[in-house]
Amino acid sequence: MADKTEEKYAIHEAAREGKLAVVESLLHANPKLAQLKDEDGRLPIHWAVSYNHPEIVSLLISQKGFDPDAEDDSGWTPFMIAASVKDGDKVANILLARGADVNQTNNNGQTALHFLASKSNLDLARKLLENHTPAASTRVRDKRGQYPLHRAAAVGSVPMINLLIKHRSPINATDSAGQTPLHHAVAEGHGDAAVALLRAGAETDKKDVDGFLALELAPGKDVRRYIERKAEEEGIEL
Repeated sequence: MADKTEEKYAIHEAAREGKLAVVESLLHANPKLAQLKDEDGRLPIHWAVSYNHPEIVSLLISQKGFDPDAEDDSGWTPFMIAASVKDGDKVANILLARGADVNQTNNNGQTALHFLASKSNLDLARKLLENHTPAASTRVRDKRGQYPLHRAAAVGSVPMINLLIKHRSPINATDSAGQTPLHHAVAEGHGDAAVALLRAGAETDKKDVDGFLALELAPGKDVRRYIERKAEEEGIEL
């Protein structure tokens, strides 16, 4: 049985392993294999993107009936996957050229921009926000109530924070835990990120569902003192 399953999904395995010649051979014998979903609802394109094989991605997008926004069982499109993998910009750009929807959401309500914010992928995020039509939206809230800015704050990426705010991201929105981006930045010990948010107008009087202000979540006194000192230097009232 296992052998039959492996045989049935041979093209998915070849796409994962970067075996271009095998993918070409299988498609030549049966072009419809490009549209075959495996047990996770994934097409070969999903696996080729996951393992960052641009040549195989280019081959698969040229197949008849290719849908750049095809979802797997978790609602992930190839472009979302490209946005979440390391060094996935080349594959992402191939998919963009074929019309991938940059604002499509997965089953958790996340867009590619959520993943780019988590990965601090500034180049691709800037492209989607400034050089793409339609532009990526900074105002999509996922099922945890988080905007991409929450994620950028959690990883402490000041350039990403500034980019998202420049493109109209809500600064003081609370997620399902009642936490603003400032809460996330402080809780993770990212003093510079917290200061960047304060500079942009982050409010310090919002309490999360447990009753904590953002500054009260600092993992140590040094982090809180750093934020307070920097805020004082810049004339920001806390």
